[in-house]
Amino acid sequence: MSGFLQLAGRVLPQLFLGAKVALELTAICILGGLILGWGLALGRVYGGRLVYSLCTAYVELVRGTPLLVQLFVLYYGLPDVGIVLPPLLAAGVAMGMNTAAYQAEYFRGAIQAVPKGQVQAARALGMGRWQAVWYVVLPQAMRLVIPAWSNELIYMLKYSSLAFIVGVPELMGRASLIAARNFRYFEIYLLVAAIYVALVGMLAGLLGLLERRTRIPGLERRL
Repeated sequence: MSGFLQLAGRVLPQLFLGAKVALELTAICILGGLILGWGLALGRVYGGRLVYSLCTAYVELVRGTPLLVQLFVLYYGLPDVGIVLPPLLAAGVAMGMNTAAYQAEYFRGAIQAVPKGQVQAARALGMGRWQAVWYVVLPQAMRLVIPAWSNELIYMLKYSSLAFIVGVPELMGRASLIAARNFRYFEIYLLVAAIYVALVGMLAGLLGLLERRTRIPGLERRL
């Protein structure tokens, strides 16, 4: 036991640095996916036939292929056409494009959950179509989507561990280097698992608080 505690004392500072990179990577990809995901969702709900088809094709293509394959295409495939991305950028772009497709479906469901009568009422008051969407639909949809969207944030934190495959020094990457030097794989990866559990628990708590603070009284019961 004392040996494990000594090992933890030596390696935890390095693992915490890797956890910091994992959190930064997750934040970047979630933000990018959030912006792109809302655009895709609006295109699928309110776009014309061409916009709907393009958005649907993107969502189905990304959801139909593994994140690891997408990461390899960007990092190992693009150099064949003269585009070389640094490891962190390649991982961020791949994860952002991936999560955008899933977030788009969460957002689309939330938009369609807002009663259509509210849009009709807004139009009757003189609002244009996009004014009704912006001022009536989106504020409610953004609240309704939080429970499902919180799962995506947690998933992406865990999926950030794939970035070590292309050399990003996040939590798994640093853990693999440390374990390769001292061959204490079980203890190192046990510490990694504990850090992930702590991070996920922290995010889940914050997202639960956000959900409670933004809940629309009565609306969730109607849905």
